[in-house]
Amino acid sequence: MFETGLRQLRMAGSLIWGRPMSPANLERLVADALATMREFGSPGDDVGQLLEGPFADPTGRRILQDRALRRTAERAAAVTAFYGIRFREAGLDPATVDVDSIRGLPLTSKADLTQQPDGFLATGVRPYLATRTTGTTGRPVEVWMSRHEAALWPALAALAGVLRGEITPGDCMQVNISSRATAAVQHNVSVCRLAEARCVVLGVVPPDETLDSMLESGVTLLSTYPSYLALLVLAAHRRGLSAADFALRRIDCGGEVLSTAVRTAAQTTFGTAVNDTFAMTEVLPVSARSCSRGHLHHDLNAGLVEVLDPSTGDPVGPGELGSVVVTPYFPFRDCMPVLRYDTRDLVRTVADDDLRCELAGTPGTSLILGKSDRGLAAVLDRDLIEALEAAPSRPWPLRYVIESRAGHPLVHVRADQFTGMSADEVTRLLFAYGVSADVTLDDDLPNVGPGRRMVRADLMETTFTRPTPFTRPREEAS
Repeated sequence: MFETGLRQLRMAGSLIWGRPMSPANLERLVADALATMREFGSPGDDVGQLLEGPFADPTGRRILQDRALRRTAERAAAVTAFYGIRFREAGLDPATVDVDSIRGLPLTSKADLTQQPDGFLATGVRPYLATRTTGTTGRPVEVWMSRHEAALWPALAALAGVLRGEITPGDCMQVNISSRATAAVQHNVSVCRLAEARCVVLGVVPPDETLDSMLESGVTLLSTYPSYLALLVLAAHRRGLSAADFALRRIDCGGEVLSTAVRTAAQTTFGTAVNDTFAMTEVLPVSARSCSRGHLHHDLNAGLVEVLDPSTGDPVGPGELGSVVVTPYFPFRDCMPVLRYDTRDLVRTVADDDLRCELAGTPGTSLILGKSDRGLAAVLDRDLIEALEAAPSRPWPLRYVIESRAGHPLVHVRADQFTGMSADEVTRLLFAYGVSADVTLDDDLPNVGPGRRMVRADLMETTFTRPTPFTRPREEAS
C-alpha cells in the first residue's frame, strides 16, 4: 500500500508540475488496482480524485491551465519549426501566454498539418509510429507518435478504465475500426493487455463476420463507428439474433454522429448501453466522454479545450454554436505537438449551472453536431441524421448530399434508403424535427462540394471467408 501511495503521488506531481510521466509507473498503478479489486472487490475511496485529477477543481483550474499552457507553448516554439515561426509572427512570447492571451495565436488547421507535416515534428524526439485519419472528411492527416506516447496514452486509459470498472480481466474487447487508425488500434490492444483482458481486432469487415466473432468469442466490449454499428443491427435483425445471443456489456462509438434511432435499436438488439465518445487523431490524447444527460465532457488534464465562434474566433456563450479547438498539453503530447487545433466539430456550450449530471464537476458541451466547413450553416449534420434515420425504412447508415438551391437547403438522399416514401414525405419528416429543407430522392448521390456525407462503414476491408481449394498449375500436375 505504501508503494502504491508513492506511485499515486508521482502521478499527481506529473499532472500538477508537468514533469514527464512514467508509463511504467502508471502500468504498476494499473496492476495495483487489479490486485486491490481482486482482494477487496473495489478500488478504494480515493479513486475519484485520482481519476479526475487536479484540473477538476474549479478553484485552481485556471492556475493549472495557465501553467500547463505556458509549458506547452514554450516547448512547441522551441522544438518545432511551425510554432517557432507562428509565435514570432503573432508577436507573442510563449513564456508569458495564458488562457486569455493565447487567443492571439492563430488557429492551427487541418490544411497546416497536411501541407507541412515536417514543421510539426519536435526536434530531439524520435518518431516511432504513424497513424492516419480515415479521410472521410477530406485528405487524410498523418500524425507521428513517439515510443513514450505509444506507452503513455494506453496506460492512462487503462488506469481510468480499470478504476471505473469499464474494463476488467474477464472482458473481451472486439475492435471494429479502420486498420489505418493505427493509434486507436494500438491503444485498444495495449489497454486490454494492461487490464488483463482479451482483445479481438477485426477492422471494418463484412457485418456477418463481426457478428460471428461476437457470438463465438464471447465479446463483452465493442469499439466501433456509429455507421458500422447500424449495419450490425440490420445484420443481426436479418439473422434473427437478439440480446439473449450476445454477452456484450458496453458498446463505445465515436468518429461520427450517433443518432437516437440507431442507439436505441442497438441497445435493444445487443442488450447493452451504447456510449457516444469523442476522440480525434490530430489531438490525441485529449478525448471526451458523454454523460447520462447527453453532454460531452472533455478531459481537462490532458489539454485545453476552447469553443469558439467559427466566424469571429471569439469564445461563445452558453447555448451558442461553436467549433471545438484543442491544445494537448506537454508532457502528454511530445512528438508532434499541436496548439489551438481547430477540429471543426460544432457543439453548443452548456452553462455550469445547467450541468446536473454525474460529470458536472467538469465543463460540458452538447454532443458533436456537425462540421463547421461542411454543408450549410443553417442545417446541422446531427439534425439531418436524427430526423432521417428515424424514418420507418431504417435508412442506415444515412448517406446524403446537401447543397444550396436558390438560397434554400436542398438535401439529396438515396431513393433505395427511403422505400415507400415520397420526397414530400421525407421533407415533412425533416420539418417535424425542425429542419427546413427540400428533399430529392436520387438513384445516385451527386458529388457536390463539401456537403457530401461519407461514412466509415464504407471503409470495408474484405477478407477470404471460405477456403479455396488449391490446384497446382497444369505443368506441375503432369
